Amino acid sequence: MQILQSISTTIRPRLVRQVSSARNLEPYRVALYPGDGIGVDVTESAVKVLETAESTFGTFSLEFTNFNWGCNYYERHGILTPPDYAQTLSKFDSIFLGATGWPAKVPDHLTADVLLGLRRQFDQYANVRPARTFPGVKTPLDCDVDMVIIRENSEGEYANVGGRFAQGTPNEVAMQTAVHTRRGVERVIRYSFEVAEKRQRQKLTMITKSNAQRYAMVMWDDIFEELSMEFPHVQAGRQHIDAAAMNFVLKPESFDVVVASNLFGDILSDLSGAITGSLGLNPSANLNPERRFPSLFEPVHGSAPDIAGTGKANPTGAILSAALMIDWLSVDGSASIAGDAIRAAVAECLARGESTPDVGGNLTTAQMTQSVMTRITHKL
Repeated sequence: MQILQSISTTIRPRLVRQVSSARNLEPYRVALYPGDGIGVDVTESAVKVLETAESTFGTFSLEFTNFNWGCNYYERHGILTPPDYAQTLSKFDSIFLGATGWPAKVPDHLTADVLLGLRRQFDQYANVRPARTFPGVKTPLDCDVDMVIIRENSEGEYANVGGRFAQGTPNEVAMQTAVHTRRGVERVIRYSFEVAEKRQRQKLTMITKSNAQRYAMVMWDDIFEELSMEFPHVQAGRQHIDAAAMNFVLKPESFDVVVASNLFGDILSDLSGAITGSLGLNPSANLNPERRFPSLFEPVHGSAPDIAGTGKANPTGAILSAALMIDWLSVDGSASIAGDAIRAAVAECLARGESTPDVGGNLTTAQMTQSVMTRITHKL
């Protein structure tokens, strides 16, 4: 299912490709930011799968540039990235991130600043996280799940507005202020309606806490009601975050597309990974839907430093994120067959137990990656 490619948006001229043959395709320029821990391992897997799909189908071309930023860079230079990192990445068509963080080397809040900074500077206001169950993967719940969580990604509770006062004294005060603008809320809800309208169930659920947060969350409610009039074919509903968390466990199959603020969407998207079997399975996209800036694609799992380089990392989330990236870059749909083939190959591997130990298999990262690549070429 092409979650991203089907949405109609304004296209940057340099992203339009004329498809003739693989030799004549202008390559999409992809910045690789493997990051830390298993991010390096799964990025390698994603690149190999993309190269296999590229050579197999010939409908797209990719040009990779690797940036060895992150915690190891911090140890050498005292910063995680060069000061002009955003300017450097702005020249690419998309960014692929493996994972970031290594608490023993760098405090987590410093690591997060880089990713949050990219989301804000490139106006990647729609964080799209598909979550589904796969045959062959054991889950804690006996049900089939197929949902997309869309999280407002540029403001809200992660706007980083506030401060600490009288720090380290008995009178210390910390303030963290959420920022919700009509523009920010309206555009992510509208995008969510557009995604829901393209899906089979055409259902959208908005998550707020307007019974307790009477200003910002009530504004979310008001804007949701206004926009629902423009999408009469979409079944639109609302739930409070506490009820939604409960229903993600009790009846997750009832959700189709979910839209939420930055914090609520963050919590629910991780919960969706738990109920579908593993955070290692889920892809994500940080999108600038108007395509004025590059979008960023990444698996949702962490960097897991304890298993980095051991061959135990599950590459599924990274590989499926790569498929989302191909959907997004291929605005004319020319590479949709490649994205679909990647997803089908991953699903078949999982169904046959050709996977890593975290989801019941016994393969290494490299072996599972090879299985996916083999299935892509054999399905041609």
